Amino acid sequence: MKICQISTVHPLNDNRVFHKECKTLARAGHSVTLIITHEQNEVIDGVRIVALIKRKNRLRRMLLAPLQALRYAFREKADVYHFHDPELIPVCMVLKMAGKKVIYDVHENTAQQMLNKKYLDNKLKKKLAFGLVRFAESLSKLFFDVIIVARPDIAEHWNCSKVRTVINAAVLKTIDEAPVPKITADKPVVVYAGGLTDIRGIRQLIQAMEIIGDRAELWLIGGWQSEDFRKECEQLSGWKQVKYLGYMTVEQVFGYMKKSDIAVVTFLPVPNHLTTLPNKPFEYMACHLPVVMSDFDYWKEIFGDNVLFSNPGSPQEVASQIDKLLGDSDLRKTLSGKGRKLVEEKYSWEAESEKLFEIYNALAKK
Repeated sequence: MKICQISTVHPLNDNRVFHKECKTLARAGHSVTLIITHEQNEVIDGVRIVALIKRKNRLRRMLLAPLQALRYAFREKADVYHFHDPELIPVCMVLKMAGKKVIYDVHENTAQQMLNKKYLDNKLKKKLAFGLVRFAESLSKLFFDVIIVARPDIAEHWNCSKVRTVINAAVLKTIDEAPVPKITADKPVVVYAGGLTDIRGIRQLIQAMEIIGDRAELWLIGGWQSEDFRKECEQLSGWKQVKYLGYMTVEQVFGYMKKSDIAVVTFLPVPNHLTTLPNKPFEYMACHLPVVMSDFDYWKEIFGDNVLFSNPGSPQEVASQIDKLLGDSDLRKTLSGKGRKLVEEKYSWEAESEKLFEIYNALAKK
């Protein structure tokens, strides 16, 4: 099939969009084009990239990028169009009315996210945004052939017969083949890889490292939410135990994970986190790492006794669980083995990708 995937929000190296879905479909023999913000048109790993203009202003991007994406999409004359952003819903509708097959890929509970957006600076704006997104989603159901969701709770939110769940599981082949960097640490390493934001508990994690002291160091990998937040974190006493390694390719991140001893996913309990299913825990586990996670009920249900849980808002509790692992090599070994087994048996992209193929095969027969 000729497949055109489109995102005006995600970066080219997005795990789900490019490294999982696009590359998987291309390796299966489909002709895959990805319309996305990038510096130039090129072909990467069998995926043809069509570059959108980068716009720093959010409002200009939301207004202009979808129009540019629609123009490029019509040029592709694809068999299936696969979208990843709520701001592209009008584009989906136009293409569907033009007789195209359309997939909407929902990564997050977007309406719920509106309640946490800092640029919506009062409750009224947040409630209005929440209502507008819910209305747009309800209307758009009529226009999609398939709605792919990244989590079971999002499937319940959409409550539609068109919904299929394809979770952000770990790509075992990529992780196992990722080269390990030539770097040495003179103490145990705690690693966090992902967005370095306030609501992901980064401040509390650094404060936990102050409590742990010289017994370990924290490697932070990823991009900061803002320069102001970065400076705020650098002023914390625990920053002495931190090494900021910057932004890396997916393969590089996996290499540094494999050089670490303990991993953390201590998101704060904002509404959209309580039932999220991030891909990072699965990647940590695939790298044979014991994991400390937020003590959300949903996460306890999914991960059970394969990880340790902590109150993410309490640096003392986070430090206590990390310290527990630092002092017990047998526990680290047990959890790392159980975590890897859980991913292999239940949460690998190799298994999830079969669901993606089934969706496309069904569309091909329509």
